[in-house]
Amino acid sequence: MRAVLQRVSSASVTVTDETLGQIGGGLLVLVGKEQADTADDVEWLAAKIVNLRIFADETGTMSRSVRDVEGGILVVSQFTLFASTRKGPRPSWHRAARPDHAIPLYEMLVQRLGELLGRPIATGRFGAKMEVSLVNDGPVTLLLDTKTRE
Repeated sequence: MRAVLQRVSSASVTVTDETLGQIGGGLLVLVGKEQADTADDVEWLAAKIVNLRIFADETGTMSRSVRDVEGGILVVSQFTLFASTRKGPRPSWHRAARPDHAIPLYEMLVQRLGELLGRPIATGRFGAKMEVSLVNDGPVTLLLDTKTRE
């Protein structure tokens, strides 16, 4: 799994003029799944997201997690994170997981994040054309990959 985390002051996702999920301060998580991903990838990613210390404390040092600051999390599925641009100008999506594998992983991630955070997780709609709005705070943007675990 790959995730792009953005520390935000606010974020929302809209489908056909309906706001499905929105948060104030916290994390916008764009997440892509590949066919090789398992529940172990979900567990590692969820724990990393909730525990990363990328929010400032009273001295301005990034030493607090989204849990510590009682921030929200908005998760948006994004298969394009597994784009291959190796050949030509048109990306290939062959590494992205098919919906029958990706949807259960996405739902598992949202559920696990909610358990770890202790509150509901805002989401988009899997497979829908979504409009994502955000105010990036910092900016702080991180890329996580469960295969490299850096």
